[in-house]
Order: sequence, then C-alpha cells, then structure tokens
Amino acid sequence: MDVTWENEFRKRMVTFEGQRPPKEGEVSVSIKLRVISGCFHRDHSPKAYGIIDKHLSAPTQRKPEFAYLEHESGPEVIVYLALATAGATLAKSVLDLIAAIIRARSEGIGQGDRPDEPLELIVRRVDSNDRFIEETVLRVGHTEPVDTALIEAKLRQALARIQRDHELLPKRTDPQPTTGPHAPTRRRQGRKH
Repeated sequence: MDVTWENEFRKRMVTFEGQRPPKEGEVSVSIKLRVISGCFHRDHSPKAYGIIDKHLSAPTQRKPEFAYLEHESGPEVIVYLALATAGATLAKSVLDLIAAIIRARSEGIGQGDRPDEPLELIVRRVDSNDRFIEETVLRVGHTEPVDTALIEAKLRQALARIQRDHELLPKRTDPQPTTGPHAPTRRRQGRKH
C-alpha cells in the first residue's frame, strides 16, 4: 500500500479546504487526468500544456473556486461538489476545463508531444470517515474524439455515487487509522500522483 501517496493526497485536500472551507452541502473532490503509463507534464507535452494554459487564462473563462495542480502523471483539479436532492453538481466551467485538458492532450500529440498513452479520468476524495475513495470514470485514447457529453455523463454518474456514499456514511467519532494495515481504502490501482 502506498501510504505516502495517500497522505500527500489528504494534505492537498486539507490545503484546498483551508483556503476556503466548504459551505453547507459541499464536499471537496479531486478530478484527475492520469496517463496509464509514462508522463503527461510540461516537459514531455509542451504543446498540450500551452493549450491548457490558454484555456485557463482566457478572459471569458469564468473562474470557479478550484485548485489546478500539475503532476508528472497529469493534471488534477480539486473543486467543491455541491450536494443537493437533485444530485451532485459541478460548475459548467469545470466540466469545460476537463474536456479542454483531454482535447489538449490529443491536439498536443498531433503536434509532436510524446508519449501518447491513453488518459484516465478519475474522481477521488477522502470521505467523512477518512477513507480514500477513487473511481476511474473513463479511459480516452489520443485518437478518440473528445465527446464532452459523454465526459459529463460519466462524471455525473461517478459524482452521484460519491454523493450516495457520502450520505450513507455517518461521521465517525472514534479515531480511524490513516496509515498502516487498517487504513481503509477503495479501488486502489497502480501508481498514484
């Protein structure tokens, strides 16, 4: 078990929540775009990151409260998920950013970025019982068309499951281990960043 990675993830989530604590009905989630092997960072994908930078700095781009982080394996967006009876919702601008990152990856590879392994779209969070939850939502190859409606639908399905899990798990009052053999996890796979 990669306890160090999970601890780093928990620290990123705490830092995000410390910058602006969640409002009533909000939970923080991480939306990660990770290559299945190799790298997806500025050194190997300068064309893609140029496109992502333009998207992030567009004057018409409405900036929701989110954290955009770059990792060797790909970008991560930490954002608040609004929980409501009608379902979990993300800002349209966040959905647009996720689609723009996937599109930038494809366009960057077309312009010479390497390597060109598929991306996985992953949703993850730490629940109210300090359990790590991760769900792979979608895998997209660089030659596949970017279907924004499919990305949104898959994200909404995963977020609905997270909402359901969040509502079904009451806050524990007894201390829970965050490291060691009794630290709870779900859906672990491969390397993490």
